[in-house]
Amino acid sequence: MGDVAKDLTAGTVGGAAQLVVGHPFDTIKVKLQSQPTPPPGQPPKFAGAIDAVKQTLAAEGPRGLYKGMGAPLATVAAFNALLFTVRGQMEAVLRSEPGAPLTVSQQVVAGAGAGVAVSFLACPTELIKCRLQAQSALASAAPAAAAAAASPVGGGAATATASVAAVKYGGPVDVAKQVLRSEGGVGGLFKGLGPTLAREVPGNALMFGVYEAIKQYLAGGQDTSSLGRGSLVVAGGLAGASFWGSVYPTDVVKSVIQVDDYKNPKYSGSMDAFRKILAADGVKGLYKGFGPAMARSVPANAACFLAYEVTRSALG
Repeated sequence: MGDVAKDLTAGTVGGAAQLVVGHPFDTIKVKLQSQPTPPPGQPPKFAGAIDAVKQTLAAEGPRGLYKGMGAPLATVAAFNALLFTVRGQMEAVLRSEPGAPLTVSQQVVAGAGAGVAVSFLACPTELIKCRLQAQSALASAAPAAAAAAASPVGGGAATATASVAAVKYGGPVDVAKQVLRSEGGVGGLFKGLGPTLAREVPGNALMFGVYEAIKQYLAGGQDTSSLGRGSLVVAGGLAGASFWGSVYPTDVVKSVIQVDDYKNPKYSGSMDAFRKILAADGVKGLYKGFGPAMARSVPANAACFLAYEVTRSALG
């Protein structure tokens, strides 16, 4: 089996491990990011990550934590295979000679190149995922206002409207169909590509650089082939944390852009979203959902890198 095929296979296995471990955390992150700013004097829909988990479980059961997983599950093979394959090919280009270990700075370059490639797959996939994860939170503000204004006779209509609003999308395929039909065709699926690139390129550059640096530190040199699984888990977990710690505000901007209403947009672009988030919520608005994102990043990326390394090693 050639190197490309090995990276494709190992990347697929790593991505599947990452998705199963990390998706519930991601669901809570997106719900916190996308909930509307409450009117003055009113509490937000979710008081925090724990409250979001409780409300999700109460309203939707455990399945609610895995809402929107169909889209990334359908593309997890392509995404992680592409990420690790492009990184592997860039490693081959950057090596001074075949088989030579790469420096940390070379891994940073390889990670940045992989980040460019995966952005074009991540953008439409995450748009679909974010729409599904956020729709109930986004719909909650309008029904609450409608219910407060409605008369006792009209209360049933308000409730019915709320129910319809909360289930705008029937699933990943339905999101794609609606976007293609009413949001500018294929271009609509790439809404938020700018902030996606701004997240993936520096994020992956840092992640792969940190991963290699920690492996070399634990191995006492550039030869990391003898590291045990525990060391790979530590390196992968810390590498994932470095990704989100460095680019999280960009991810918040991406999320709000991707779930913004097409016909009546709240934001004209990424910079407008950045300014409005700061104006409405301050710096903390750029870190909505940061807790669950960081809680997810360590175990999910530890699982991803471990599964990748074990599979790659098994393939020879």
